[in-house]
Amino acid sequence: MLTKSFRILPRAVFFIALIAMAILILPRIYTTLLALPHMAQAEHAQSAPTAIVFGAALRRDGGPSAVLRDRLDAAIALYRAGKVEMLLMSGAGAEPAAMQTYAIEQGVASEDIEVDNGGLRTYDSCYRAAHVYGLGEVVLVTNHFHLPRALYLCNQFGLTASGAWPEESRYWRGALVAWNIRETLATVGALWEVHISQPLPTFAEAAVTQETP
Repeated sequence: MLTKSFRILPRAVFFIALIAMAILILPRIYTTLLALPHMAQAEHAQSAPTAIVFGAALRRDGGPSAVLRDRLDAAIALYRAGKVEMLLMSGAGAEPAAMQTYAIEQGVASEDIEVDNGGLRTYDSCYRAAHVYGLGEVVLVTNHFHLPRALYLCNQFGLTASGAWPEESRYWRGALVAWNIRETLATVGALWEVHISQPLPTFAEAAVTQETP
């Protein structure tokens, strides 16, 4: 009897691991399939009144990291091509101000930039774009691995969103693996929050200090 139990145990562990893997992976597959028809490289992106540029890490000197610079360059290219009229820089801490400074240095008019310091995470950025800034049709500018979750969240908050990914620099391969693992976990959390817990973002109102360069 004991031997039989030991034989059953590995099977049970296998099936539990399989179910856990499905719970983690299926939301990523689902959101990616939904997003694919609405995603394009920036040069082929759809037009919209506003582009939402999602923040990412800064360098030690306070300038945009390679990932963030790629996103900004794509958004600036959309602006120069007349595909968008406004850029909403959404991020946390010093990110939005650094993004604004970079865009102005590249020739974007300061009056065509909105700075959202309340975008502490993707959920917050999408919520605030819809409910604080009152946006409707938007282009989301971020990396291709982040776009499915961003598109899903923004559309769930009532935005009509399409996605544009930048021409990406050659990132460290280990970083790409880490980002994709993070996205897989974050997508599970995003679906839970949108459909189950429905939390308000950290800053649900407009009263967030706006930094200017």
